[in-house]
Amino acid sequence: MSLNLGSRAKPASSGSTRSTGTPEDSGWSEGARIVVHALLIAFVVRVFLFQPFNIPSGSMKSTLLVGDFLFVSKLSYGYSTYTFPETIDIPLIRVSIPLRPKHMFGGRFFAREPKRGDVAVFKLPRDNSTDFIKRVIGLPGDEIETKHGVLFINGTEVPKRPIAPFVAVDEDGVKQTSPRFEETLPNGVKYTVLDTIEEGPGDNRGPYKVPAAHYFMMGDNRDNSTDSRFIQVGFVPFENFIGRADLIFFSAAIDEKDACRALAPWTWPGCVRWRRLISLVR
Repeated sequence: MSLNLGSRAKPASSGSTRSTGTPEDSGWSEGARIVVHALLIAFVVRVFLFQPFNIPSGSMKSTLLVGDFLFVSKLSYGYSTYTFPETIDIPLIRVSIPLRPKHMFGGRFFAREPKRGDVAVFKLPRDNSTDFIKRVIGLPGDEIETKHGVLFINGTEVPKRPIAPFVAVDEDGVKQTSPRFEETLPNGVKYTVLDTIEEGPGDNRGPYKVPAAHYFMMGDNRDNSTDSRFIQVGFVPFENFIGRADLIFFSAAIDEKDACRALAPWTWPGCVRWRRLISLVR
């Protein structure tokens, strides 16, 4: 494929020739068009298809770790006001472009209901602004309860079996070991949870009756997660869902002491969690 990087002089009516620009000018113009097209494609992908998020806390350990960067699919649940960001930031020129008002429209378009076990990003109902990420546990009409750290859905105990403990290094460089379990939801979805405190603050909660068009969300780190068990979050309206977490595209151990040092480039390769790159969120 050839690119037309310049214009060719054309005969004028007077018989003379007129130059329409140097090859250098045409090259700059072509380059600018490529950049604009790339920005438009990135804009469409970012606003309508996939949005990148990073994990700043440990409420979803060991499924998601601090320093994970992931793509969230907006197509999964359709579109609501909260699917679209309020602003688009352009870091190169330090500009934020307003994209939508606080409440653009009600309901959802092309709606697809979340499935039990999905890991989803949503706007915190309390302020409709803060981004939260948790697992979908309760669907509309469900009754959810925890007893002594065991999850019950509609009166039926969710199977919970112990597996290998989760080992991590904290911010002080101390190795921490946490009991880890595998839960299996009624639809067959399996995932791991951490349960570090016996009779912790979230271990005996409910029963909660999930209202219509709302969902009950829980973090996988059961003793370190503010979720639907607590009044700070409560039931999450379907309208508040942004999308489903699908893919971890990058991960760095930024929460481990001395693992990543910005001014020490030789530490960067050891900071990357290579096994987590391009991995599915389950």
